[in-house]
Amino acid sequence: MDAQELREAFVDFFKSRGHAHISSASLIPENDPTVLFTTAGMHPLVPYLLGERHPGGKRLVDFQKCVRTGDIDEVGDATHLTFFEMLGNWSLGDYFKKESIAFSMEFLNTVLNIDRGHLAVTAFEGEDGIPRDDETADIWRSHGMRDDQIFFYGRGDNWWGPAGQTGPCGPDTEIFYDDLRPKCGPDCGPSCRCGKYVEIWNNVFMQYNKTKEGAFEPLKQKNVDTGMGLERALCFVNGAKTVYDTSLFSGIMNKLEELSGKKRTEDVRSFRIIADHLRAATFMLGDGVIPAKIGQGYILRRLIRRASRYLSKIGVDGIVMQNVSEVVISEYSKAYPELERNRDDIFSRIAAEEEKFHKTLGKGLRRFEEMLGENGGASVLNGELVFRLYDTFGFPVELTQELAAEKGYKVDAEDFDKRFREHQDKSRAGSDQVFKGGLADAGEQTTRLHTATHILNAALRNIVDPEIKQKGSNITAERLRFDFNLDRKLTADELERIEEFVNGVINADIPVVCEELAYEEAKNRNAIGVFQDKYGEVVKVYSIGDVSTELCGGPHVKSTGEIGRFRITKEESSAAGVRRIKATVGQ
Repeated sequence: MDAQELREAFVDFFKSRGHAHISSASLIPENDPTVLFTTAGMHPLVPYLLGERHPGGKRLVDFQKCVRTGDIDEVGDATHLTFFEMLGNWSLGDYFKKESIAFSMEFLNTVLNIDRGHLAVTAFEGEDGIPRDDETADIWRSHGMRDDQIFFYGRGDNWWGPAGQTGPCGPDTEIFYDDLRPKCGPDCGPSCRCGKYVEIWNNVFMQYNKTKEGAFEPLKQKNVDTGMGLERALCFVNGAKTVYDTSLFSGIMNKLEELSGKKRTEDVRSFRIIADHLRAATFMLGDGVIPAKIGQGYILRRLIRRASRYLSKIGVDGIVMQNVSEVVISEYSKAYPELERNRDDIFSRIAAEEEKFHKTLGKGLRRFEEMLGENGGASVLNGELVFRLYDTFGFPVELTQELAAEKGYKVDAEDFDKRFREHQDKSRAGSDQVFKGGLADAGEQTTRLHTATHILNAALRNIVDPEIKQKGSNITAERLRFDFNLDRKLTADELERIEEFVNGVINADIPVVCEELAYEEAKNRNAIGVFQDKYGEVVKVYSIGDVSTELCGGPHVKSTGEIGRFRITKEESSAAGVRRIKATVGQ
């Protein structure tokens, strides 16, 4: 079974059980300011998990592209990935534990042909006044699982959420593959790291709401959120040793062997790093991320530059990343057609970034070697020297740390951070910046700001350029941040007119109308949004009179008068060809 066959088998299984197939959302989160990228299938569904009605109904299924950046330095081993796909099925106030577990067991047994004897499962053992989840254990027993296959763990292993300080949360049950080798000790179980047990699937049961006072109240709408990693599932289905040995990577690895004239077995770690990073970079570029010094663009730049360094390590010179991206686009565009649509942008941007770094890589490496000699024999590299390497040669501090570790040195990261903050007056680059707010933050202020971004988008298109498109947004309880395509700075007059336009719409107190429309009808109405491949789906469209019509998941005010006065606080460059506006609303 190849990846596309597994995606289709998963979707078809749940469609036959009343689930609507929804398209993968962008890697750029729309409704979650706490992360740089979509890290799980649940992120695009946040408003619906919080109670909004989904146009697809109460049962959903999808495969979602995801990026997690916390383990970039670990990529190269047998398990870690930056980009991955999550297979998921959802119940929004419909079925709960009994049906969810039954679906999972049936899919594993009848579609993936995994015998229940090779399975182990976990359940929540109870904590903080919340009872042990014996209901889940009993359901597993009803499907033939023995007591010695069922394990109970606490909050650290079998509890999800809330994502912020408050909001939906609940116990989960994780499903593991047991290779049936002898236990490594008396406490060996799914929480053990010996390798006997490998997680396949996680079913989250959102049944509580955590209040500001720290109490856990039963939710009115109980949800099920499940996630199965496609790459890992392919390993089990096809008996591959690692995710890099599956068909998902064979084409990329073949191309790297062709470019380098080496076999992947000659430098396993470098081949894996390049394959992972360029796959992730291709998908990021396909969703409109642009290399930059901060935020999502910094992560993209870091991946491309780290891949460039390892390409040099396996003997590949020249501007070659486009060749790898071409393989990714060819193999993934059936599942993610946006890759093919954005092929030219992907190629031009990855080549430009590679060429930019390629020009300085050799000089930077030589300068790094000189730094070691200038360090006076100390085992920690001076922060000023590391910053110069970043500022002059574009070396991400993480790359310098990696190079230093290979030579037995450490980097004075604290000193580097201090110098970086002084130079940039921005947040520390490269971190997964976490903002106030979160998945559960759908408060009045963030709701007002969300609607204000729609009006701001309309203002920019009316006053500056009708071809302006949203390139990203971030909303916290304090402000909105809106990125858009433009290759110049806005004038003072334009900023003033934009404010006047937005406040004029607010003062007119225009109703904000939500409609559920067929995808084709929304497109025919010239609704603005990320039109991917949603044919046959029903989508939510929010209209503000004749000012704005956009695809969106909400949340929104009922009429524009609720927003309050709009004020632009800053306009700046975000990346090449992208500008950024920050604004507030209120009295």
